[in-house]
Amino acid sequence: MISTLLGKKIGMTQVYDAQNVLVPVTVVEAGPCPVVQVKTVENDGYNAVQLGFSKKKAKNASKAEQNHAAKAGVAETPRVLSEVRLAAASELKVGDVVTVEAFAEGQLIDIIGVTKGKGFQGVVKRHRVAGGPASHGSMFHRRIGSIGMRQTPGRTWKNQIMPGHMGGVRRTVQNLSIVKILPEKNLILVKGAIPGANGDDVIVRTAIKGQPKQA
Repeated sequence: MISTLLGKKIGMTQVYDAQNVLVPVTVVEAGPCPVVQVKTVENDGYNAVQLGFSKKKAKNASKAEQNHAAKAGVAETPRVLSEVRLAAASELKVGDVVTVEAFAEGQLIDIIGVTKGKGFQGVVKRHRVAGGPASHGSMFHRRIGSIGMRQTPGRTWKNQIMPGHMGGVRRTVQNLSIVKILPEKNLILVKGAIPGANGDDVIVRTAIKGQPKQA
């Protein structure tokens, strides 16, 4: 069974767990995800399934996208398509639908998303550089300071922290616990925060590093 779903970040709230402890959670709308394409070693050189999520208006979908969905028996063109690699051939067939029931409460998952874009930022915000004295007359407050030496080596070292574009990068938060699953609403309540703004697309998968080792 596939252990990956496409979804959307709804927002954060808080719930009480079984021990009556208040837990901060992120609400994720995960699925339903129709299987649009199945790839095999024989035909494509590797095993994978292509999942769809959400819906796209017909006027906004190209003919190729519409035909690709129609070939799989999906009534409405998915807005998001993503491929999930598999170690072995998939038991899923084209047209099957994967839902939140692929996960269980208490399970550890990884969530992949794109962080909020913050534009061009200086080193104090981007890299948490301490900066200079904050008092009057210093004239050195939030600047970067020295970035190299003089004649030797006569250049700036590679990976020198600098001002620049911040955010808008793909990030994975690992080993998040599923607090609650609401299958009738396709919602997963995950303990903690995940990347991205409310409404951003995310990928939910079974945690890779958090699984118990096989004896």
